[in-house]
Amino acid sequence: MAYKISNECVSCGTCISECPVEAISEGEPYVIDPDKCTDCGSCAAVCPVEAISQA
Repeated sequence: MAYKISNECVSCGTCISECPVEAISEGEPYVIDPDKCTDCGSCAAVCPVEAISQA
């Protein structure tokens, strides 16, 4: 199950550098490609506003 970024995303960019498979792309809110996401949770662990959760 891939992770998803909610509208609470502040587009800070912290999650992008944490993703080992480059599944996150910029936008408002940022978007996680479910086909690339390996469900590792690294992005959710570093999100300062807790906008990332399992879909």
